[in-house]
Amino acid sequence: MTISSIKVPDVGEGVAEVEIVVWHVKPGDLVREDDLLADVMTDKATVEIPSLFAGTVVDLGGAVGETLAVGGVLCRIEHAGTGVEPEVRNAVHAGERVETALEPNRERTTAEPTPGIAKAEPPTVHKTPAGIPSAPRPEGQTPLASPAVRDRARRAGIDLRTVPGSGPAGRITDADLDAVFAARSTPPSSASTRQRKEGTEHIPVIGLRRKIADRMALANARIPHITVIEEVDVSALEDLRTTMNDERGERPKLTLLPFLAAALKRAFIDHPEMNAHFLDDEGIIERHNAIHLGIATMTPNGLVVPVLRNAETYGLFGAASEIARLADAARQGKATREELSGSTFTITSLGPLGALATTPIINHPEVAILGVNRMAVRPMWDGTQFVPRRMMNISASFDHRVIDGWNAATFIQRLRALLQTPALIFMEDGA
Repeated sequence: MTISSIKVPDVGEGVAEVEIVVWHVKPGDLVREDDLLADVMTDKATVEIPSLFAGTVVDLGGAVGETLAVGGVLCRIEHAGTGVEPEVRNAVHAGERVETALEPNRERTTAEPTPGIAKAEPPTVHKTPAGIPSAPRPEGQTPLASPAVRDRARRAGIDLRTVPGSGPAGRITDADLDAVFAARSTPPSSASTRQRKEGTEHIPVIGLRRKIADRMALANARIPHITVIEEVDVSALEDLRTTMNDERGERPKLTLLPFLAAALKRAFIDHPEMNAHFLDDEGIIERHNAIHLGIATMTPNGLVVPVLRNAETYGLFGAASEIARLADAARQGKATREELSGSTFTITSLGPLGALATTPIINHPEVAILGVNRMAVRPMWDGTQFVPRRMMNISASFDHRVIDGWNAATFIQRLRALLQTPALIFMEDGA
């Protein structure tokens, strides 16, 4: 028997280390070739690392939440093979599959065995009968489930972290969800509704949640924010949007976001300083000609920012289609690393749950961010009487080191004028 090391693959240019976010095995486990060993994360991409041979896991290179250097030992496996330990780093890299967000598609990837390694017969793996919980899932480990099971659970409002999996490595199956539905249909006894609760849950901040925390801390610590909140009458804009949706045919439905993208494109003509990065370590401001709009998107595992690249090239319906595609990819964990990086200005919105006003945090190293708040019909005085108008507040935060209060205010007033009179947005180059 031979003990071989599985090494951390090279997951991207400039990446020196990765964080362990999920272990799918533990010491003593029998694994088959292509069985998943672990998920590791860098930036906002998760990479699934498979085993290159069948054997027994000897030890692990770290715990969930710890970081490992690229090329370092992820784990060691005892298997039937030659006496020479193979170099598996490049082989793992060739067989990797990158996922985004923190809800990866758990389909297996195939990696070719390293030349010179005798392929062992895969050990027999016994599945737990459906409906019978397997060993408890380690704290902080992401639940294993197919995309179909995840979608079914999401539509039913079931948190998969609370569902014991009966499949291999604790994978959650349709049968496990059926058991949850059956338990829901059984009315609780009157005694259980008044049961006393005790204990404290400790939730490790790892993976995507840690990345979000780090970025928020960086932005809050290094950027002195100034936030300007303005009230906007969007009645005309909403009338236009409704008319265009009624006549859209097979084209995608227009939300408010494509109109905001178009208004920003027009506002940046007079205010190019807003579409910029401040490289504070170098003391350089980068003004960008291309408009790469970050669209803050909530996913089941946290906030990610897919990027509408070259927003200046899109019309309304084209922008609507691409924004919808990016948001869907982000929520399913399928957005690429390129689709989640490189924004020059960010829009954030809580949709219908939005408040009257927010104070958004800038996406470092950008210099500004636009927050969209809840829309509501309110009585407004027109000089002679109160009339119902559809009103919405916008909240924009600016890096006060490079954006003065006067510039921030004039930019917001320009954006307000464009949104209140949408014809101005398309006056020169059309929709």
